[in-house]
Amino acid sequence: MSAIKFDEGRLMQVLVAPIVSEKATLASEKGNAVTFKVLQDATKPEIKAAVELMFKVEVEGVSVVNIKGKTKRFGRSVGRRDNLRKAYVTLKPGQELNLSGEAA
Repeated sequence: MSAIKFDEGRLMQVLVAPIVSEKATLASEKGNAVTFKVLQDATKPEIKAAVELMFKVEVEGVSVVNIKGKTKRFGRSVGRRDNLRKAYVTLKPGQELNLSGEAA
């Protein structure tokens, strides 16, 4: 499956930020899944390759959710938050990803 080659510079940009929320924490405890905010046009194979490259772990699967930006008001003008693409990356059993930066 790893026959597909991606541009390494692109892979470094695919993962925007880890998402730390109650739901993300629950996902990591229950299903060994890590949640990331990713680029709007990122594909599942790209996300998988990026996580494997950056964190040196084996990825079992990737689920992606698109979230529409909320409409917000600033006084009289109406604006919109950016759309968000969220990736739930499931790691293979026995694999662990340390995002907090503390020594293991």
